[in-house]
Amino acid sequence: MRFDRISSLICTLAALGAVSFAASPAAAESPYDGLWNVTIVTNTGSCEPRAQYPLTVTDGKITAPGADISGRVGREGVVKVSIQGAYANGQLNGNAGSGKWNGASGGIPCSGRWEASRQ
Repeated sequence: MRFDRISSLICTLAALGAVSFAASPAAAESPYDGLWNVTIVTNTGSCEPRAQYPLTVTDGKITAPGADISGRVGREGVVKVSIQGAYANGQLNGNAGSGKWNGASGGIPCSGRWEASRQ
């Protein structure tokens, strides 16, 4: 898997970020909706050392331009995201958040942390 995809996943996670798999009403706005800037830092492995990505949360669902992301932010701010074999989880609180991620680049495991801020 290319690092670009891992980074996108992580950011999505980052922001991220099953959140609370307790479903919230489909039309209900999440307190974490909006544009988020996610910074991903690699602590172990050969993935890119640092990357930044914009993510959008709409009704708790995390999306990113050009990325195949599956993730949610629960009403309590719990983030869980996956992108093509990379995973991230963490917590948002107000306009900021952080967590951990793991994935692989060229078959070599990578992991690190992510931080997010609402724009």
